[in-house]
Amino acid sequence: MNIQHAGDAAPGRFRRGRRVATSLAEINVVPLVDVMLVLLIIFMITAPMIQRGVDVRLPVARRAERITGERVFVTVPLAYRRNRLVYFGDEPLRLDVLQERVRQKMEGLTEKQVYLRGDGGVQLQELMEVFDRLKDAGVSTVGIIERAPGEQ
Repeated sequence: MNIQHAGDAAPGRFRRGRRVATSLAEINVVPLVDVMLVLLIIFMITAPMIQRGVDVRLPVARRAERITGERVFVTVPLAYRRNRLVYFGDEPLRLDVLQERVRQKMEGLTEKQVYLRGDGGVQLQELMEVFDRLKDAGVSTVGIIERAPGEQ
């Protein structure tokens, strides 16, 4: 037997109970505030680091100047990795002999400058090994020679 009530909207159907649910129209702001505080702390910590920066002097290859006076060149070829040979002028030398030869050459000179040339494939660490040996030999200034744009 089917009983209908007068207040039903759809006659002939069974009456379901009215839903009683609370509206979730309110946004829970607690997680939002937590996230914003974490972001604020991160920005407060990182902002001073960004402002300080790092002082770096970058080399400029376009303003290559002519070298005056007696020039002493040390060339580090790509084969340096295998045989540890560098060229003092045009003479091939082992790295351990280079220091003494440079010291002998620098005895009579007033300006103790050496110009270091390295192949493009030589790693910076390998150039620094030669650089350190030159400094140990008493060289006051070591210049790194680069190829000017358009030069072969």
